[in-house]
Amino acid sequence: MRYPRGSGTGAAVQADLSTLPIGKGEVRRESGVARGRRVAILAFGSMVIAAQAAAEALDATLVNMRFVKPLDRELVEHVARTHDALVTIEESAVSGGAGAGVLELLAELGIACPALLLGLPDRFIDHGEIAKLHTSIGLDPAGIEASIRSRFADLLSAPGDRAGRIKSVA
Repeated sequence: MRYPRGSGTGAAVQADLSTLPIGKGEVRRESGVARGRRVAILAFGSMVIAAQAAAEALDATLVNMRFVKPLDRELVEHVARTHDALVTIEESAVSGGAGAGVLELLAELGIACPALLLGLPDRFIDHGEIAKLHTSIGLDPAGIEASIRSRFADLLSAPGDRAGRIKSVA
């Protein structure tokens, strides 16, 4: 687990503190009705802000998972059952990370859903400016968007484009 240094982003300081329910995530953005519910992004921790830009560009649903342990079982199940594919994004190692935990939960629930897990590669990451490091490993908004477009190109194409490709193949 990587503990970020520096200032926090995306959370305004509230004058009155409210209790955050443990183990509950929040849907930050719903995909557009016209495009359908094709891809949902489940973002953990500091990756929510970068994921927001990618979700906007892709018209994807964005979920701020808030917790790795315990995972929000109900929310993960709902999102998996209502979307064609899932993307998890974390600022920790993909191997054995939060995305792997999501896949374990889906297996336990008997849900088969295509998934893309984005996070730190299984190698040493140099020290440096966080924004530059994120860009170098594709965890900046542009890299996240490119990875999702590459993996789920068919899901992200316009409905007419998808139908045209299917007809030409058949």
